[in-house]
Amino acid sequence: MSQEQPNNPLHGITLERVVTELVEMYGWDELGDRINIRCFNYDPSIKSSLKFLRRTPWARKQVEDLYIASISK
Repeated sequence: MSQEQPNNPLHGITLERVVTELVEMYGWDELGDRINIRCFNYDPSIKSSLKFLRRTPWARKQVEDLYIASISK
């Protein structure tokens, strides 16, 4: 029952991969400047960020939007 999503740039990409690639592109400091959330600014880690982003839809949307903008360049 797999649905095709040709217009969804995040299709098949995990949240962990999104966060990991953003950290590799920007580093924690710049990522925290671009998206001002505590899990990026104070004692950041992939694990704590994923936990927060999975529970907080508005923050996850900001992270996903930044990722899409970053890969579009």
